[in-house]
Formats: sequence, C-alpha cells, structure tokens
Amino acid sequence: MSQRFADLDAWPTSDAVMAMFEGQLAAAAAVNSQVEALAQTADEAADRLRESSGRIVYVGAGTSGRLAVLDGVELGPTFDWSPERLLYGLAGGMDALTRSVENAEDDADSGRAFAASARLNRSDVVIGVSASGSTPFTLAAVREASSADALTIAIASNAGAPLLLAAEHPILLDTGPELVSGSTRMKAGTAQKVALNLLSTAVMLKLGRVYKGLMVDMRPSNQKLRSRAISTVAEIGGVDAAAARAALEQAGDDIKVASLLAMGMDIESANRCLAACGDNLRVAIDSCGDSPHALPAPVEPSSGRRDGCTTRLPPGRGS
Repeated sequence: MSQRFADLDAWPTSDAVMAMFEGQLAAAAAVNSQVEALAQTADEAADRLRESSGRIVYVGAGTSGRLAVLDGVELGPTFDWSPERLLYGLAGGMDALTRSVENAEDDADSGRAFAASARLNRSDVVIGVSASGSTPFTLAAVREASSADALTIAIASNAGAPLLLAAEHPILLDTGPELVSGSTRMKAGTAQKVALNLLSTAVMLKLGRVYKGLMVDMRPSNQKLRSRAISTVAEIGGVDAAAARAALEQAGDDIKVASLLAMGMDIESANRCLAACGDNLRVAIDSCGDSPHALPAPVEPSSGRRDGCTTRLPPGRGS
C-alpha cells in the first residue's frame, strides 16, 4: 500500500471516495499498454474457436474467478455463444460465486483435476485470471491446459508472475498497490474486468457475431431485446419495423437470417448462404446479394477464408 493512503480511514469521505475513483481510472488506464497484446490474443483465440468443438474456459479464484465467470455468462445473451462451449474452473466450485471459499485457491490439485476432467484440446481457449499471478489453483489449471495443447491466456498484475510465464499469451495489468491493501476487488479487479471485456468482445467480432456495431447473434429473449432485434433487422435490411418483425418471425428469431430475408432472399437461400460463408453476415451480404440462389464455396472453418464469397449485393442494399 502507498504511504499516501496510510490514513485513508481518517480522511473526509469525499476525499476518500475521490482517491478511490482516481484509482479506478488508473486501473482502466493500466490496460492501455496491453491493447496490442489483447488484439493478437483475440485473433489467435478466434482461429481456435472457429472449430465447432472449441470452448472458452475461464479459470480463477476469488474476485478474479468471479469476474471471469461474469464475462463468460454474458456471452450467451449478447452473442448467442452456446453454454456447451463454456467452462468455468472456479476455485471452490460455483458456490464460491456467492460466498468466499478462501482456502480453495491454494488447492493446486483441484486446479489440475478441473483441467484434466475438461479433456482440453487444441480447439479450446483457456483464460486464467489472478491478480497476484501466483494463485496455485489457477496456475495448476493453466499449466495442465498447456500440456493438453489448449491456447492459454493469463491475466495478472505482477510482472514476472508464474501465471504469466506459464501461458502462451500473458496479459500484464500493472495496476500498482491498492488503496486498501490487499483488496484486489478494487484496482486489479477493475483492470481485469476491462481486459476481459475487450478480449471476449474482440473474439466475437472476429467470429462474425457483430455486424456494423450491431449484435446480430443476440438472443431476443425478452421484450427489450426483441425490440432491439426488430430495429437491427430493419436497419440492416432497409425495411420498416413491420417487415423486420415478419422477417424475424419467419427466421425463428435468427437476426442474421432475418436480415437476409428483409433484403429479399428466401429462407432456404439465406440459410445456405450463411452456412457457406461461415455464418458471417458481412461476408454473406457481400457474396449472395445479386445471386440469392447461388451457393458460394464453403468457408474453411479453421481459417475463416472467404474464397467462395465473391458476389456483391445490388447497389444500396446492406449499406
């Protein structure tokens, strides 16, 4: 802890809150130096996850583990990432989400056992999160994942930490000492949350689950999200809300298919075109617009290549 904050508890509340706020800003700024590393990591993670069996595996303990789980849970409703393609290795089990199981983080055997039981392989992406970078549970799981040829990513706040050395892609978040000594839910936790947001969202961008800043794989599971889905289809397809709603209903709530329907394709052609273009809406729009019944050559799943998708939409469509 910095001596500047040794008497933090005696400060006026407004001064203490301002100091904590400044710490939060510094924590977010600590991610800046890792932007390029996060981008490169996202590119490689997306390449692995293009395999239909590829999974995102989050590993951590305490605050770090809870933040990791939170990131993964949000991938379903936002990007329609299948729960079967998510795994959580939380020290102490999922009960540790709502109550502290402090001694669990020291159990390296449990970390290894989790990774071994997951039957990890080259298609999987394992993200280990630890403020100290030395948590035995997390470190053991990441090392086991590496031995299984999974892609390993480490997020930690101490340079040279064992976790960063164990992972293929180390992300160092140098947040410095906490205002409340040892309280990694503060600066370290904030930086972890920012880094996880950037990493997972960038992966979903590379996998084609966003088009023109719109969540085209979102699940319209409530009225708010259904309204958003309708407006998304209307914007992409260039139609009014009524036509967008009809297209969405015909597509079984699939925003990508509905968008192609709104552009004038029939449902069979829309499904075939998306399948051929790796479920990437941008590529499908570029390839199938003026030949809606032609089927382009399939995209290679492992590479994301678009060689067969060359036909263009008519002017004004999908712009």
